[in-house]
Amino acid sequence: MRDNDSATDTLGIALRDGRPAGPPSGPASGPAPGRSPARTAHRASRRSVRDSPAVGTALAVLGVAAFSLTFPGTVWALEGFGPWTVTAARGVLAGLIAGGCLAALRVPAPERRHWPGLLTVAAGVVLGFPLLTTLALRTSTASHAAVVVGLLPLTTAVFATVRTRSRHSRLFWAAALAGAAAVCLFALTRGGGGLGTGDAYLAAGLLVCAAGYTEGGRLARGMPGWQVTAWALVACLPLTVPWLAVASAREPAVLTGHAVAGLLWLAVGSQFLGLVVWYRGMGVIGVARAGQFQLAQPLLTLVWAVLLLGEELDPAAPLTAAAVLVCIAVTQRADGPAAAPSARKPHAVGRRGPAGRSG
Repeated sequence: MRDNDSATDTLGIALRDGRPAGPPSGPASGPAPGRSPARTAHRASRRSVRDSPAVGTALAVLGVAAFSLTFPGTVWALEGFGPWTVTAARGVLAGLIAGGCLAALRVPAPERRHWPGLLTVAAGVVLGFPLLTTLALRTSTASHAAVVVGLLPLTTAVFATVRTRSRHSRLFWAAALAGAAAVCLFALTRGGGGLGTGDAYLAAGLLVCAAGYTEGGRLARGMPGWQVTAWALVACLPLTVPWLAVASAREPAVLTGHAVAGLLWLAVGSQFLGLVVWYRGMGVIGVARAGQFQLAQPLLTLVWAVLLLGEELDPAAPLTAAAVLVCIAVTQRADGPAAAPSARKPHAVGRRGPAGRSG
């Protein structure tokens, strides 16, 4: 009887404290309270699948597919809007979508150490590349621009090499120079023996976009890829909103179906969703490996230019694009297969050493 009373008292104390009755307190030997072993294993399994190379590859391919429609979408948008209006409007629309997502999910502001990289993404990918390529497409065809921008994976690899201070073989640089020569030859012959203003805009766009891609891929290894895109877009709103107001007042607009559809795709598809999956893919499989899939972007854009814009394809364009693809593929494989990056680092989490102490 005494034993039963003791057990009852123990149960009563446990219920009053809000904890189930159990053995005396001591070092935890099982999973944390409220987490079953099955739930913990399920979460670990989901995280492993989410960070797998197959998922990263699929996301990178989706990003390339979205980007391949950027130039045709820009040509459509320019049918009804000026270049400065197109650039500002796509930034504002994408920024409002990104800000709404961040607010709905109550995402805290990034750490101070992330802001230099985010501002680089904003300057290169949100503002610089869209503006420069839009200005170029006033005088260049989408197929011409696609071939020139075929150097973007190579340019990004060079920026990533400098950023990480890695080294490459002679074969890498030989293929890189061959690809650059093919693109320059195409631009010269298509431009009547000289580089045009559009080619200068495209060359500048390559540089700023490569810098933005490199920083975005690096940041995506420490924070979710969609947040990299979202914060870069939101950071530009104080500039893009007044920019849009001034540009729309100075540039006449004609609301055609093509113009509206092109602008919406640039904002939602290329500027937001495309960058979300692209940065996530780079964060999983690495900048260099993800860049390999972007080699197909010029070829896809050439197809879209014929199907959507009715452009006549110069026989030199696909040949040059194929040559660039081969050259850049060699650069990616010259030093052996790229290793996938390690899993994303946890935020401010210390390691647990023996006896539960922080190490």
